Amino acid sequence: MGFYENRILPFFLDLGCSAEPIGKQRQKVVPLAEGRILEIGMGSGLNIPFYDPSRVEKVWGLEPSAGMRRRAAPRVAQAPFEIEWLDLPGEEIPLDDDSVDTVLLTYTLCTIPDFRAALAQMRRVLRPSGRLLFSEHGAAPDADVRKWQDRVNPIWKKLAGGCNLNRDIPGALTEAGFEIVQVDTMYLPKTPRIAAFQYWGHAVRS
Repeated sequence: MGFYENRILPFFLDLGCSAEPIGKQRQKVVPLAEGRILEIGMGSGLNIPFYDPSRVEKVWGLEPSAGMRRRAAPRVAQAPFEIEWLDLPGEEIPLDDDSVDTVLLTYTLCTIPDFRAALAQMRRVLRPSGRLLFSEHGAAPDADVRKWQDRVNPIWKKLAGGCNLNRDIPGALTEAGFEIVQVDTMYLPKTPRIAAFQYWGHAVRS
């Protein structure tokens, strides 16, 4: 990774992803994680304070960016549960089949280059009775917003570390072999409308 990706981008991603509206979304989803947890794209560790320690056995934090892991170090050090880094991309999860109780996805699916391969890996490691918890932004249902998402996405993706504005989150989960048990949606307040449409809920292996 270059200087921008390793030094500058982690700062701006940490700043943007710690905004209050996004924190409220994390609060809806992260405390539900339990058992042996795989967090995809742990980033700078913004989810750590939202876990319920009484429900956590262990967290694997998948994060390929050394810059993000460096920013996460203070939060990891203060965590009241075990966190083990996996410094590989989402397409390569070095865990056994059926070894994870919860997969946690928060503002990550938008950035994974081969998200289909990554979701297949998540499904592989998730035990049959486990849950995939998600809170993601993605394609808006309103045609005028979606038009601007599609128009702005190429430059947004370059500036925001590969983030895509217009991914169909429920469609991607379903196509990967997950059954969406619950999903809620809304536009986040105080957020640019092209990046504001949220999907959150949980899914199981179908």
